[in-house]
Amino acid sequence: MKVLVDTSVWSLALRRKEKSEISKKLADLIIASLAVMIGPVRQELLSGISNEDAFLKLKAKLEAFDDFPITTQEYATAAEFYNTCRKHGKQGSHIDFLVCAVAYNNDLYIFTTDDDYYNYAEHLPIRLL
Repeated sequence: MKVLVDTSVWSLALRRKEKSEISKKLADLIIASLAVMIGPVRQELLSGISNEDAFLKLKAKLEAFDDFPITTQEYATAAEFYNTCRKHGKQGSHIDFLVCAVAYNNDLYIFTTDDDYYNYAEHLPIRLL
């Protein structure tokens, strides 16, 4: 079972020196070649790093992961998911819904620490790890 890793998990694992259960789970997924990265998550991770050395180090670390391809269908599904959640009073970012769409269309689980995904899961056919 492949797992699309959300920004929140990567961020937690990359920020902390001590290893949390989340970090250990991510490491297990990486070792087993089950962790999936998408370009928008990579962009979120790299955005806002004003120190050029820190940016380049993180960019180099993330280059170990290929971007999972995102198709036109995923963008359409993301828009559909956005509309569905909005009808039910749930707000979210476009990247969150793209994560949901890529996971749904490609039979992936989502690994996240972001509680918003649990709200989305009330109305969307997504699977959370």
